[in-house]
Amino acid sequence: MLVLIRGAGDIATGIALRLHRSGLQVVMTDLPRPTAIRRTVCFSPAITDGETTVEGVRAVYAPDTAAAKKYLSQGAVPVLADPELACLHELHPDALVDAILAKRNLGTRMTDAPVVVGVGPGFTAGEDCHAVVETMRGHTLGRVIYRGSALPNTNIPGLIGGYAGERVLRAPADGIFTQLLDIGAEVKAGDIAGTVGGEPMRCTIDGVLRGILPSGTPVHKGMKSGDVDPRCQPEYCTTASDKALAVGGGVLEAILHLSGALDQI
Repeated sequence: MLVLIRGAGDIATGIALRLHRSGLQVVMTDLPRPTAIRRTVCFSPAITDGETTVEGVRAVYAPDTAAAKKYLSQGAVPVLADPELACLHELHPDALVDAILAKRNLGTRMTDAPVVVGVGPGFTAGEDCHAVVETMRGHTLGRVIYRGSALPNTNIPGLIGGYAGERVLRAPADGIFTQLLDIGAEVKAGDIAGTVGGEPMRCTIDGVLRGILPSGTPVHKGMKSGDVDPRCQPEYCTTASDKALAVGGGVLEAILHLSGALDQI
């Protein structure tokens, strides 16, 4: 069974890990210059770096669908720079998962594949997809919705270690981002993690820098550009989060339930 995942950020990568380890073939797409900040647990850096590995699973940049099929045969996860999903009609996937987390549907249709799963708010099962998987932290995280929508976006990050919005580092200005600290670095409130045009992006809490944009990334003022984890566990920077794996489990359930694929894997 071939699954095409739109997006290759940390949540999409958690989904890919669940599916890949369950025996499904996975192809992913993302922007030519990805903007995921948790780069050590994302497959999107394969586009700029050629390849990357998360939890022992290798992802490789595929310039076209022919290369993607070759890498699939090698047991890797191909990642294409294809935000418009032009590869859809060449790959003919058994299932399509929209995991770009745009908080709205940017063009995914229920007719795009035999099984279409929307991740998070912006999708309605029965209208633009066959199922929606909840991404909001709490009691319903990872739950599959077969009729209706996920909880609406609150614009407030989930609570981790007692902190929510304070965890997020945002670009201080429009311009080109410069990274000063590496993912995994221990930080204190006030530390400068990066700059934009000489203006500092400061940490607001103590913890471990869990994610940050790479130097050279174009940003706009207020854009999410970093993430501090107050739990101070550096190993969390290299493993998929509980949220990503919970959502991944929901996507796996939805695909198997809707396709009746349990006896085909």
